[in-house]
Amino acid sequence: MSATTPVTDSTFQEEVLDSKIPVLVDFWAPWCGPCRMVAPVVDEIAQQYEGKVKVLKLNTDENPSIAGQYGIRSIPTLIIFKGGQKVDMVVGAVPKTTLANTLEKYL
Repeated sequence: MSATTPVTDSTFQEEVLDSKIPVLVDFWAPWCGPCRMVAPVVDEIAQQYEGKVKVLKLNTDENPSIAGQYGIRSIPTLIIFKGGQKVDMVVGAVPKTTLANTLEKYL
């Protein structure tokens, strides 16, 4: 069972930009090897920060408009949003510590 929730072009505003807590969005696609490698790390982060950070996954194949809006050129790209603004981003499959340390700055 994944701890992350899918987000789409149509739910992005409500789920991400209007969120009261920081949001980590994992931009990924099913064919992307590194995305599959980072997925368990993203799930662990979702469990570790439950209630403090909302963790969502956006399939870039199915939701090209949001991916395009944020200039996603390589995946996985993990973007942190706070107060409706993009505040940080991590590109590539990174260790959990890297992701956690990046998130900690916004809690």
